[in-house]
Amino acid sequence: MSSKNQLIRAVPTNIITGFFGVGKTSAILNLMANKPENERWAVLVNEFGEIGVDGSLVKGQHNEDKQVFIREVPGGCMCCVAGLPMQIALNQLLSEAKPDRLLIEPTGLGHPKEVLQVLSTEYYRQVLSLQKNITLVDARKLADVRYTEHDTFNQQIAIADTVVGNKLDLYQTGDAQKLEAYVAEVGRPNTKVVFAKHGVIPFTEFEGETTIHEHPPHHHHHHASDKPLASEIPMPKEGVVKAMNEGEGFQSIGWRFSPQKVFDRERLVRLLVGIRAERMKAVFITQDGIFGYNLTEDGLSESELDECMETRIEIIASSVDDNIEKQLLQCIIAQH
Repeated sequence: MSSKNQLIRAVPTNIITGFFGVGKTSAILNLMANKPENERWAVLVNEFGEIGVDGSLVKGQHNEDKQVFIREVPGGCMCCVAGLPMQIALNQLLSEAKPDRLLIEPTGLGHPKEVLQVLSTEYYRQVLSLQKNITLVDARKLADVRYTEHDTFNQQIAIADTVVGNKLDLYQTGDAQKLEAYVAEVGRPNTKVVFAKHGVIPFTEFEGETTIHEHPPHHHHHHASDKPLASEIPMPKEGVVKAMNEGEGFQSIGWRFSPQKVFDRERLVRLLVGIRAERMKAVFITQDGIFGYNLTEDGLSESELDECMETRIEIIASSVDDNIEKQLLQCIIAQH
């Protein structure tokens, strides 16, 4: 039987969830850095914004030559509209990659119980073997009611087999104990709590079947409209696409820039460092090469990437600064 017609059965699958800026993508990148060379892995990434940046960040460090296959579902919770965006992307990814392991990263504002419900349908029970659900939490956020009173934050803990207190190196005395107490209150009786720095989690935490076998009723929220996502529309002549999204108390704003628009790296970093937001992710084509950027309240990180198709940036905040677009355009190097 040719590999093209090979049946896909019982692919070990982990859901890796957590709120904005907690280090989910870093955790996935760390996992893939230690992937067995002979294995094919697939990653399904969901993003709150419509632009879609995570896929470019991961692809820039782990392309298909390394047997890592990535598919994005931008534009909000991927289980909307009866789970169709998620199912279409997941089926395409499984068919293309025929993976030995699947990692699913829902948006920080996604509904993990509903994602789990889609994956627990009769069809996917044949195709996937649901392994441990991992939820990353920054214990410092337990002092912020925007987190502890947010249904999605608590739902992420409730569906976890293991809660990872990430960014341990930044905690104050007592933070780790507060997380353990919070998980004991919100999580299930056997939820394990471990701690990590920089998203480095032992692979053993991902192995073994999930103990979650809930089938919650499907929620009925929908995308705002049926218009094409900004990540999918053809690049217009002016070389810029802008998109906005809002929900769950947050707004996102993002842009795509054509690859012909090259950015001044020094000017760009000065701008990005000053952005006030819950989260900013970007890939930029600069005169010095291609770079990925990641901004949380702990600061801006920069990583050099091997490739990207175009510049993309997404900002998520309670409210978004209207001047960002003008400042971004001022970072573009004039072409003669």
